[in-house]
Amino acid sequence: MKKSLVFAMAMALGVSATAFAANPFSDVPAGHWAYAAVAKLAAAGIVDGYPDGTYKGDRTMTRYEMAQIIAKALAKGAIGADDKLVSEFADELDNLGVRVAKLEKNADNVRITGTVKASYKESSGGAVNHDKDQARLRTDIFFTGEVNDNWHYVAMLRNQEFFEGQNENGETDTNFQRAYLTGNIGVVKINAGRYNENINDGNTYDTRVDGIKATVPFGDAYFTAEYGKMANKDDVTGAKVGGKDGQSYVDKFWFTELGGTWGNFDMFANYLRADNDIAMGLNGDDNSIWGVGTKYHTGKFGLSAMYLKGDDDTLKGTDYEDADDDGYVVKMTWAGANKANPGSWGLFAQYYDLGAPTVISHTMDGEYDLFKGEGFKGFNVGGNVTVAKNMVAQVNYYDLKGKESDQHARTIWSQLVVSF
Repeated sequence: MKKSLVFAMAMALGVSATAFAANPFSDVPAGHWAYAAVAKLAAAGIVDGYPDGTYKGDRTMTRYEMAQIIAKALAKGAIGADDKLVSEFADELDNLGVRVAKLEKNADNVRITGTVKASYKESSGGAVNHDKDQARLRTDIFFTGEVNDNWHYVAMLRNQEFFEGQNENGETDTNFQRAYLTGNIGVVKINAGRYNENINDGNTYDTRVDGIKATVPFGDAYFTAEYGKMANKDDVTGAKVGGKDGQSYVDKFWFTELGGTWGNFDMFANYLRADNDIAMGLNGDDNSIWGVGTKYHTGKFGLSAMYLKGDDDTLKGTDYEDADDDGYVVKMTWAGANKANPGSWGLFAQYYDLGAPTVISHTMDGEYDLFKGEGFKGFNVGGNVTVAKNMVAQVNYYDLKGKESDQHARTIWSQLVVSF
């Protein structure tokens, strides 16, 4: 962060260097030269931190991040639509959906954004014994309402059209899928309601929950505690992957995580307790999943690894009671497509070796759920590119096989994402 930037924005809000406000960022301690200005900007809702509760002021700010600050300053009347900053960042503001010409001192309390995702996947291999090809158009509309400077209400409406595979006869479904409050109490970040949860980079879980989640930053670290119920009827039900019709995979769950960023390394350790787990062909016992992991990032390159350990009691009485109950994932990334920067691109590769008790609802688009009880191993490679502003194309190739059966499930998955 630059001195001139911090104090310029602070002056726009009428903040002096001695102004006092509670500072939510663990890496901007009292006595730091920017403490007063950053604290006031955060309290006014002009700047946000990262999910781990840090500000990361030593990182170079992108034009897109600066445009987000300008948009919030505009909405709160800290600067006017005729400000030179608005002209300089006009393209980025347009990308954020800011209608500069219509902005007044008090902006509308509700903001509408969305994505349209057109995808196609084709699967083959010995484990694929039925038609798994699918062409789908998915539209997500997000409504974000400002409660006050610290709290927002977020809702999401999803429509799905299937042109091949499920519901290809022309049926459609539209669901109100997320509804939650998000905000801060002091330095504590809170989500409460029905929101999306991602556990272990999506290798254990990546879909909706009904719950409450609190994250407390301290220094370069953070601590998260969460309680609720895994609540995606579409992805987390036995009706889709072999359990009892209409029954959720998991009843209640508890989750805790301790992590942080130190230099170029992000590290975490966590624990998930999932009651009545019937995911991946398990028999409904309570499941405990432990996870540890680290990520190294420098420039455009990233390398991460994690180890997961599930509860093998969930396999007792099944054909796979001697199968692995643990596993690991290794991931490598290079750069990545930025929707605001046409021509930007990225590459990625992952290797999986996961026992069934470590997975509840995986984030991948490969056919991992064909390997119930035994778990799976294999790899995923792919890339993405911004073909035009707010239009990102991506292609993935998965080659998975059962850890006991060695039968393959190969998937080619492609997607075009249009944001507005």
